Amino acid sequence: MDIDWRKFIHSDPEILLGKPVVKGTRLSVEFILGLFAEGWTEQQVLENYPTLTTESIKAVFAFAADCMREESLYPISAETT
Repeated sequence: MDIDWRKFIHSDPEILLGKPVVKGTRLSVEFILGLFAEGWTEQQVLENYPTLTTESIKAVFAFAADCMREESLYPISAETT
């Protein structure tokens, strides 16, 4: 099932300086992705942020995927520092 992230994500200059957020919240896509990057599970996110739903979390990832498809990517070195 493809999720239409536009139903869940929007940008308003009056909210977090226009960063994309989950509608009805002040939770930015960046913040939510950061939680997962830190190792949070979906259950932990939903328990700590009850305004989110499974569908809104899927929309965050769908939005990020669309952004990645549309943006120029910079080469990442295979070497670690």
